[in-house]
Amino acid sequence: MAKLVSKTYGEALFEAAMESGEDRAGELLEEIDAVRKILAENPRFDEMMEHPGITKQEKLEVVDAVFGGRASTELVNFLRLIISKERYRDLPAVFDYFTARVKEQKKIGIAQVTTAQELSLSQKSAVRARLLETSGYREMEMYYNTDASLIGGMVIRIGDRVVDSSIRTKLDSLTKQLLQIQLG
Repeated sequence: MAKLVSKTYGEALFEAAMESGEDRAGELLEEIDAVRKILAENPRFDEMMEHPGITKQEKLEVVDAVFGGRASTELVNFLRLIISKERYRDLPAVFDYFTARVKEQKKIGIAQVTTAQELSLSQKSAVRARLLETSGYREMEMYYNTDASLIGGMVIRIGDRVVDSSIRTKLDSLTKQLLQIQLG
C-alpha cells in the first residue's frame, strides 16, 4: 500500500513539475533535498506532523509558517496536500519516488556495487566507466559496499536489475547442481 501511495503522489508531483518544464523538475529536486535536510535535522517536526492531538488545520498553518516564502508555492501546496490527505508518514517514500523519476528522466543511473573487498580508486573508476558504457545512462551515482561473504566477484544493482558475479553465488549454484546429480 505504501508503495502505491508513494508512486501516486510522487508521480503527480513529477507530472506537475514536468508541465512547467524539464528544468523545473531539477529545481524542485533541489528544493526537496533541502526540505529533507531540514526534516532530518528537526525530528520533532515529524513528531508534530504525526501527532493525533494536533488538528489538521494547525499542521497546515505550521507548514505555511515554516516553508512559506522559503520553498516554492508548488512544493508548499504539495506538502499541504500530503498533510490534508493524512499521508505525511509517506512523505520520505514520495520524495524517493520523485527523486528516482527525475534522475531517470535526466538519464542518471544509481548503482549499488557490492564486493568482497574494498575496491581501489582505479577499480571504481573502471566499474563506473563500464556501467556508463553499457547502461545508456549519461551519469552514474555510485554507491560501494563490502560484504566478505561474497568471497570474490561483485554484485551490481541498478534499479530492479541485478548482476551477480560473486563467487558465493557460483558456489551455491554448483552445490545445487551436484546435489541434483547425487539425487538423480
